[in-house]
Amino acid sequence: MSNETHSQPSSQSTPEARTGRSAARESGDTGQLADAAVHSGPQSTDAADGHSSPTADDGGVHSSRLVGDTLAIGYPTTEEPVVEVDRIDLPAGEITALVGPNGSGKSTLLKALARQHAPEHGTVLLDGDDIDDFDSKPFARRVGMLSQEHESPGGMTAEELIYYGRYPHMGFFDAPTESDEAAVERAIDLAGVDHLREEEVGNLSGGQKQLVWIAMVLAQETDVLLLDEPTTYLDLQHQLQVMELVQTLNEERGVTVGVVLHDISQAARYADNLVALKDGSVFDWGPPDEVVTDDLLETVFGVVATVGYGENGPTIMPHHPVEQ
Repeated sequence: MSNETHSQPSSQSTPEARTGRSAARESGDTGQLADAAVHSGPQSTDAADGHSSPTADDGGVHSSRLVGDTLAIGYPTTEEPVVEVDRIDLPAGEITALVGPNGSGKSTLLKALARQHAPEHGTVLLDGDDIDDFDSKPFARRVGMLSQEHESPGGMTAEELIYYGRYPHMGFFDAPTESDEAAVERAIDLAGVDHLREEEVGNLSGGQKQLVWIAMVLAQETDVLLLDEPTTYLDLQHQLQVMELVQTLNEERGVTVGVVLHDISQAARYADNLVALKDGSVFDWGPPDEVVTDDLLETVFGVVATVGYGENGPTIMPHHPVEQ
């Protein structure tokens, strides 16, 4: 299949495409399937109170919350776009993981969805509204973004940094309200960093800093959360802690999540949808047990592996790199 066939991820899958992939898998012939800033997303300006909710089709199914349409994304140092996708969907109330090798465009695409990097062409919509139409604070009250790159300010405690997550909800000279304090305490508890609150951020280990930054974006209490490799620098225990936290936010609070992950096994375990990118375009998309195949791992990741399918999603047993 061509990349054009796979340009619209997740809930937009056609029955024909799904049936074809399932049949190919059962027969054994899968064929070729197809960034420390906290940023947040817009409120609809249609309603007088500044709130909007996902629309529903006639079947009662919620439309995608974040949609990138005909996106071409580049940088001043590149002559051609580094990412080109016909369509990318983050369905409301679901976890969508962007996966792919280094340089495939995952972080660049996430930044465009978060309004941190303007595309050369195309639009990004939140609940049907162009994200460029929103002011920064309303934007930050709706979509939170944790980038890979963030510099920890010197002399600031972890708790002070986490309070910065309340900036979209406060006036410039306002003191924190009880609501702000409660949000910070919830974020500290969720991220498991209560023991670090009085520590200077500059003195923390890489993993501890990452958890504090995660707590800061949680303190925004947005209904859309974008995370660029949130498990970076974390040991396995804390990686699982972060992914279970993401799952809890999604299941108990209905937070829509878009997350870039290097570990495709974790992505397959925790995400409702996978978007696999290769060379700046969408190679395949859909539920993990339909996207993760031997062929995808070989073609996209350059790894010969065996994929099994169980109740908890795909399991991956890598064997060796593809011979160059």
